[in-house]
Amino acid sequence: MNELYDKDTVMQDNANPPTKGLGTNIEREKQFMSGVKEWKGFTVTASCVGDNVTFYECNIDFIATNGQPVHMEQVSVAKWKNGKIVHERFHYDTGKKP
Repeated sequence: MNELYDKDTVMQDNANPPTKGLGTNIEREKQFMSGVKEWKGFTVTASCVGDNVTFYECNIDFIATNGQPVHMEQVSVAKWKNGKIVHERFHYDTGKKP
């Protein structure tokens, strides 16, 4: 994240309030990762690069620390400036079950 994200980057899940700043977002990602017991798969099913914007669609499968299997279908849209991600938004259905 230190290499690819701007120091003032903004990350957002769905329509939830955004998280601002690289340090805060690194902690946000650490918190998410602490809930993962075992990764089962991360498959990119589509991607695109445009003028200062990229996106990818993926399937994510893991076992949570409570033993619950999790399946997510997600789209990530990243906006870039000066070679760094300045805004990334994740779109996914929070109700999906494996």
